[in-house]
Amino acid sequence: MTVRPDVADAAERPADWDRVLARRLATHRLLDPEPVHDDGTAAMTAVVDAMVGAHAQVMVAGETSVGLRADGVTRADVRRALEVERTLVKAHGPRGTVHLLSAGGLTRWVGAMGWIGASGPVPSRAARLTGDQQEAVLAAIGTALAGAELTVDELDEAVVGATGPWAGDLVMPAFSGFWPRWRQLIGTAGHRGVLCFGRLRGRKVTYTSPRTWLPAFDPRPGVAAALDLLHDYLAAYGPATAAELARWLSIRPARAAELFSQAGADPRLERVDRAGAACLRLAAASDAEPRRGEVRLLTLFDAYGIGSQPRAWIFPGRASERALAGGQAGNFPVVLVDGVVAGVWHQRLAGTRVRITVEMFETPAAARRRAVEEQVDRVAAVLGVTPELTFGEISVGAHA
Repeated sequence: MTVRPDVADAAERPADWDRVLARRLATHRLLDPEPVHDDGTAAMTAVVDAMVGAHAQVMVAGETSVGLRADGVTRADVRRALEVERTLVKAHGPRGTVHLLSAGGLTRWVGAMGWIGASGPVPSRAARLTGDQQEAVLAAIGTALAGAELTVDELDEAVVGATGPWAGDLVMPAFSGFWPRWRQLIGTAGHRGVLCFGRLRGRKVTYTSPRTWLPAFDPRPGVAAALDLLHDYLAAYGPATAAELARWLSIRPARAAELFSQAGADPRLERVDRAGAACLRLAAASDAEPRRGEVRLLTLFDAYGIGSQPRAWIFPGRASERALAGGQAGNFPVVLVDGVVAGVWHQRLAGTRVRITVEMFETPAAARRRAVEEQVDRVAAVLGVTPELTFGEISVGAHA
């Protein structure tokens, strides 16, 4: 259901809300980009950690998301950090979706999820696996990927061969048919530290073991790791409620509430009230001074738009209709003004050029148009192409 903020929503916002937004923008490197030294490796790691992962289901969007936050970093630099230096890793992050994480971030993530546990869509009765079958599949994945990089078809053969024909039953609904039963555990394997992405083989994705990809990979599950993840989340998106954490992670609300309860004795965190909602925030957090008129372009599935709550305050009025899809954030690239969605945009790459159309919800004055133009230039620089900008209505749908 589409969110439709009303007057009461605006009236409930706390007096310091602008400062909270400014702190989130600063943490996300959306006020000032992370400075780059040498080859940019440290900057990209800092940026990805600050976001608690860059969504990379659409790889060019993930690369752009990182590049826009690190001064002078290009899409090619992000690829180098991922495929050559391996300071970044492509893995299953929040909500089981594909993210770019830092090498250290993946270790923290897997350790935390070992305590939290994953929750996702429940498969149909015909597709479900027993507990023993799940453990058999996860063990088979781990064995197959040790020291190897396999395509999903090769992994199909290895898992079914090690477990039995039941693992290969075509019962999982997919884009154009059905997938083998075992594939429902790919995200779980990622959260268990059994699987991450390897190098592309032509146009085919490969999977490998994090212990193969990252020799120093050594997660330590436990509540301490989960509290570290909560700390990272609140640094990027706090103050936040347990329910908001549950949505961000796609876990049971009761589990998020339990983690909030465990956080009661953590001196790094404090409980605060946000317009009547019980929240946690960093005890040492200091809200940044707002800088008026700050315009930023965010790509598809950018972490800031997906993680920031309350959604009605980030996507107010017209933004709830044009920039959300069924109430979900991320399906449209958005224009932020002072941390709030004020427009949408669309890009079309064509050879050495990128055609970008920007639709602002209010007619932009000259200064705002110039700010948008500067942001378009930044997007083009990250992509390594020449920009063409048009202001006007965008007719394509979500995820285009």
